[in-house]
Amino acid sequence: MTGTLRFRVLSRDKLAQHTFSAAEDGDLRSGDRFSFSLGHGLNPAWATVEQVHGSDVLVVSEPGVGGEADGLVTATPGLPLAVFTADCLGVVFESERAVGVAHAGWRGLDAGVLEATRDRMVGLGGAPLRAIAGPAIGPCCFEVGPEVADRFPRSLGTTSWGTVSVDLVGEARRRLTDMSFETEGGCTRCDDRYFSFRNGDRTKRMAAVGWIR
Repeated sequence: MTGTLRFRVLSRDKLAQHTFSAAEDGDLRSGDRFSFSLGHGLNPAWATVEQVHGSDVLVVSEPGVGGEADGLVTATPGLPLAVFTADCLGVVFESERAVGVAHAGWRGLDAGVLEATRDRMVGLGGAPLRAIAGPAIGPCCFEVGPEVADRFPRSLGTTSWGTVSVDLVGEARRRLTDMSFETEGGCTRCDDRYFSFRNGDRTKRMAAVGWIR
C-alpha cells in the first residue's frame, strides 16, 4: 500500500490531544524527533520510559526517560508523553486535567497496564474520559499458541491463514468500558505503512504521543 498517512487529531473539546506516527515518519524511538514534533506543534523533548512489557506506570513532570515502565501520566501542560510500538498497542488516555499513554502488547494487557494507567490518572485528579488505540497487529495476523490464547478467551480470532489469533484492540476495549474507546490505524503486519516486529522491523518503532494543551 502507498500514500501519505497522518494521524494528527486535535480535540474539539477540552480533552488532551494525541497523535500516532507511521513508518514514513521514521524511527521515533532511536531517531530524530524534531521534524515530527515540529509538524505537530510539539516540544521535541518528550517524556518516555524503558518499556518492559509490564504494568508499572510512572507519574512524570519533565522530559526524559523516566525508568522501567510501560505507562506514564502527567498533569503538566505542554509535556509530550510517548511510548513506542511495532505491533503492540499504543493507547492514549485523555481527560481535561491529565493525559496518559500506555504500551500494551499481550503481556502488558494481561498484566493490567491499561487499568494501571487509568488508575494513575484518577490519582492525579484527571479520570480519563476517552482512550484512543493506535495501529497494532490485528487478529488477521497475530497468530498465538495456546499459552497466550488461554489468557484471552473473550478475544480470540482467526488469522487470514486459519490459525488461532488474539484481538488486542478488542481486549483493550473490553477492559476500558468506563470511558469512550476509539481506534486509529490498521494492522501493522499486513499494512506496509507501519513498522511491524513480526514483519521484520526488529529495531524501528512508531510513537503514540499524548499531551495537554
